[in-house]
Amino acid sequence: MRMKDKLKSFFKQDVSEHKAAALLKYLGPGLLVTVGFIDPGNWASNIAAGSQYGYTLLWMVTLSTFMLIVLQHNAAHLGIVTGKCLSEATTEHFRPWLRNIVLFSSIAAAVSTALAEILGAAIALNMLFHLPLKIGSVLVLAVVLVLQFTNSYKKIEKIIIGFVSLIGLSFLFEICLIHTNWGAAAAGWVTPAFPNGGMLVIMSVLGAVVMPHNLFLHSEIIQSRQWNLQDETVIKKQLKFEFTDTLVSMLIGWAINSAMILMAAATFFATKTPVTDLTQAEQMLKPLLGNAASIVFAIALLFAGLSSSITAGMAGGSIFAGIFCEPYDIKDKHSKLGVLLTMIPATLIIFLIQSPFQGLIYSQMLLSVQLPITIFTLVYLTSSKKVMGKYANSKAGKLILWAIGIVVTTLNIALLISLFQ
Repeated sequence: MRMKDKLKSFFKQDVSEHKAAALLKYLGPGLLVTVGFIDPGNWASNIAAGSQYGYTLLWMVTLSTFMLIVLQHNAAHLGIVTGKCLSEATTEHFRPWLRNIVLFSSIAAAVSTALAEILGAAIALNMLFHLPLKIGSVLVLAVVLVLQFTNSYKKIEKIIIGFVSLIGLSFLFEICLIHTNWGAAAAGWVTPAFPNGGMLVIMSVLGAVVMPHNLFLHSEIIQSRQWNLQDETVIKKQLKFEFTDTLVSMLIGWAINSAMILMAAATFFATKTPVTDLTQAEQMLKPLLGNAASIVFAIALLFAGLSSSITAGMAGGSIFAGIFCEPYDIKDKHSKLGVLLTMIPATLIIFLIQSPFQGLIYSQMLLSVQLPITIFTLVYLTSSKKVMGKYANSKAGKLILWAIGIVVTTLNIALLISLFQ
């Protein structure tokens, strides 16, 4: 089904109780990925964008979200049709040398993601208990590994997701309490701009929204449901409902990311206040929470860091297990090793970071550098009739996906050039 037809189908769906119940049954993977929008890396990138450039970089949130909708849907498409995650499919259909480039660079991206999440949680512990960042990082690592290896995260997952989501919604509510130049914001959402010295922040916003590890994780979550083993009618139904899940979830993510930039613009850019520390973000919550903003922000940052660290570890475990043509299973040695190869190096790198806020920004930028590799891998697999059969990408789908890959590659080249100017 073409993208245009899917959008038409989405907006013309019968909203009967039966269809609504069926939709709710298949919602979930997209919403889980959306929680990743409220992680320390996203906060740092959005605060940097809003505090330094006001509304100017809102366009990157719009462009990144469009890319994300297309790419996440494509990754889920792969999982639904083949019953394999992106890592397993890469191992099966790529030559070993090319597979190693793709998957080991993807593990490096998962390490970069985990670095931001662990660092964010450590910053939260520093705010709450004045723990040094290095000690806090080791403590976070220990807690995350225990939760993952004992599979006990599921017991507190809903509490964490609920609290973190509440903070995301509070950003949406707060834009009603501040003065926003909606004309300038509207222009910022649709007008590409490249302010002097802004490429690093632009690419960090892109990397924070379109995270390579989330493409692997989404396909893993989808394939674990083994929809491909059912009849063709069921597969078509999953494809339709999955697109709805992805579209709604990513639009929520767009709204939350935009709200963060708007709040940062109102709180810091308008007052010409430089931001050098993530802890300053608590000032954005003061209009709604008053003096409790600092504690609430720190708790939310801690929960966001923990939950996102776990998903980064899962992604690393999934990618590494895929090298051995295995799905993610925390009881399996390859999945466990993949988690350790993701989480331990991320923690060790934190010991070398001088500026935590800049560390968060650069970690997100590095995700955008790896992104073209993951995108072109995904496009090749989902466009192949050998892999996807009759569910391979249409000509229009291929064109959109290739265009996204070329745009991201071009932005990376522009970033590289800017670093030497």
